[in-house]
Amino acid sequence: MKRLVIAGCGYLAEIVANAVIYGLLPDYDLVGVYSRTAAKADRLANKMKQHGVSCAAYTSLEDLLTLKPDYLVETTTPAGMKEIALPTLKNGTSIITLSIGALADTAFLEEVKKVAKENGSRVYIASGATGGFDVLRTATLMGNAQARFFNEKGSHRLRGSVVYDPIIETEKKIVFSGTAREAIGVFPTGLNVSVAASLASVGPEEMQVTMQATPGFAGDTQRVEIKNDQVHAVVDVYSATPEIAGWSVVSTLINITSPIVF
Repeated sequence: MKRLVIAGCGYLAEIVANAVIYGLLPDYDLVGVYSRTAAKADRLANKMKQHGVSCAAYTSLEDLLTLKPDYLVETTTPAGMKEIALPTLKNGTSIITLSIGALADTAFLEEVKKVAKENGSRVYIASGATGGFDVLRTATLMGNAQARFFNEKGSHRLRGSVVYDPIIETEKKIVFSGTAREAIGVFPTGLNVSVAASLASVGPEEMQVTMQATPGFAGDTQRVEIKNDQVHAVVDVYSATPEIAGWSVVSTLINITSPIVF
């Protein structure tokens, strides 16, 4: 059995915990959960205990890592990932991350690679609300590839953001256009998937990202497109809620231990 812990005890973490409870991750023991907010960690740990799973709650990453987990599921934020990643990898613990935006920082990405290699650990990038990483990487390896990413959100979700304009309440409008690296600077959590798609293809500096605000639109549309001299691929995913991100972590965990790997 693989020892599993979770950092971040919100909605997405609960999806992973439920997968353990309902037997979808039979190769893993969920032995600990971590949140800076004690009540959140306690709530998730107690839920596991109610279902017969011995799981401890922690408000210290250092204490969590004393459990010597094989894998840590990260469901915090890009800033949280930057705090968690290096100590976890040095512990010999691999990470399944949803906060891919942290890896748009080239210096941090290179340090993560170095530390992971030195300690026999890895970072697994969950697909979140997009997909097609295999075809993105393949098309890029073939050479001469160009890639772009499109995101559509409801206007109401951009209220209070730096790109908000009252006109988006009544009209569709492109509110951001730039690289994936620039996108994650403007939207630290809202465009994580664009960074994931860029790392699977042309890189954060070359991936072109566009965000459109649409009045009355619910959910998210994520569209990634890649072209080279022989291939033109489009992956178009609509999600009504963020739930797909949590399930992408479950899928990644299954893939890690499966005799058949997708």
